[in-house]
Parts: sequence; structure tokens; C-alpha cells
Amino acid sequence: MDIRVLRYFLVVAREESFSRAAEALYLSQPTLSRQIREMEDELGVQLLVRTNRNVRLTQEGQRLRKRAQEIVDLMDKTQDEFAHLEGELAGEIAIGCGETQIMREVAKVAIPLQQEHPGIRFRLYSAFADDVMEKLDSGLLDFGLMFEPFDMQKYETMLLPFTDTIGFLMREDHPLAKKKSLRMEDVENVPLLVSGQERRAGGMMSRSRNISIDLSRLNIVCYYNLLFNAAVMVEQGMGIALCLDHLADTTEHTGLTFRPLYPPAVNRLRLAWKKYQIFSPAAEVFLRSMRHRFQQGE
Repeated sequence: MDIRVLRYFLVVAREESFSRAAEALYLSQPTLSRQIREMEDELGVQLLVRTNRNVRLTQEGQRLRKRAQEIVDLMDKTQDEFAHLEGELAGEIAIGCGETQIMREVAKVAIPLQQEHPGIRFRLYSAFADDVMEKLDSGLLDFGLMFEPFDMQKYETMLLPFTDTIGFLMREDHPLAKKKSLRMEDVENVPLLVSGQERRAGGMMSRSRNISIDLSRLNIVCYYNLLFNAAVMVEQGMGIALCLDHLADTTEHTGLTFRPLYPPAVNRLRLAWKKYQIFSPAAEVFLRSMRHRFQQGE
């Protein structure tokens, strides 16, 4: 299978049209159509449903689109690494993580490194833990910032000396805002916004005290991916959000406040990478800098 044709296929899937894709690729439409047809013959499946006006992906086409994007991304990443093996330290460092204020500490390593070596650039991939692990396993990410607990058998890890506090984001005029902290029984009947990660996991786990939260007992009205959007819903009165502290703006005039969970529940975070990972020179320097800063207690 030709990587070039995979790139063609991704453009067709994006444009949903052979004519628009051919224009974007500076190819004739018959040439592009023939290339895709030959790939379908090679795979033995139909990838596209063709009509007079557009095309749409079959189920097999959707599966190939995901794999093709991973293959193309990995190829681009590999070419980038080899392009910077000699000479000035440069290249891309790809880091996957969920939303966490601990990124402020990672920035204290990344920014000076990039300033010292302007050829280095960072790519941040924000996603749920299982998505980050999938891209780590496939080589599309160099590092992942992972909340404990997770399966660490496949990874080397470094515990970061910081924690995130679990609690609730709410309006300042909410009745529960009068409390300094909240127990789970305080919110059982309150409309609640919860991260979609917890929907997958079936509950949220405190990483230090191993406290599980049974979501089935809660009045969940919304699952969210990014807390910024959930905070807007909280501001508008939909409910309160189960989340980590320091991610939403609770400064004066925002009308929002955060109350920690009691007993205290915190998340510990590890920097993770695949065992036996062969790093690019840029990624090696980043890891060395992370170890120097955080394992030396700076």
C-alpha cells in the first residue's frame, strides 16, 4: 500500500468529493479515482459510496481513515526525526495529556528548552487517558501525562511531585457554595456535569486515597470533554461540575467558585513513555530536563 495513495484517500474523505479532492491535490479526477479504485481492489473492500454529487465512507472506509491518518502521522513524525539527527537540536516533541493545571510545571521545562533551541517545537494532544495511551503505543506520541492508576507494565514512568484536587465547580450564589468542602452525599440530588472520561470508566477514582465515586447514584445532566465549555453551562445554571481545581477561572467577577471534595481526593500524575522507546534527540533532551527539574526537587 502506497503512503502517497493513503494521503490521497484522506483528502477524498475530507472533501467528500473526487472533484474537490483532485483540485486540492493538483491531480486529474480520473487519475485520482483510478488510484483509489486500485487501493480498494488491493484491500478487497469498498471504501467509498460514489454518487453523482459526492462520496461518503463505508464502514470499511471509516476504519481505513483512522488507520491511514495514524500511518501518515507516524511517517511524518519519522521523517521529521531523521531530518534533525545532525546539526542544531530541532524537531517535534509530542505530548499527550488530559486537562490539568500541572501543565504549568511542564511549561517551565518546555519554554526554556524551546528558547535555547528554537528548532524544537511541541505538539500537545489533549484527550482522555485511553486515547493518549493508544497514541503512545502506536508511536504517535513521545510522552503522556497520565493520572494514576493506569496499567504501567508497558511504560517507563516518572512520578511528578504535584497533585490535582478533585471537587466541584459551581456558581457563587449556589446554596452549596456556603460550604467549605462537599461530601458526595451533598450532591446526590444536584444536577451534575461530569467528564466523559468517567462515563467510560464508570466512576472517578481518587489517586491518593483510592476513593471511588459511584456515578449511578448521581443526577448527571451533562457529560463534557473540555471543562471550559462545561464552565459556561455551570455559569448559565445547568448544575455544578465534578472536576479538578485550577482549570476553570474562578477569579473575581466570574461568578464561579470551587469547593473541594471531602474526604480530600487528589490525583497523582506521571510522565509516561513506552518501554524501550527510541527517542529523537529533542525528546531525549526534554526527558533529561524533566528529570533534572523534578527529580532534583527543584
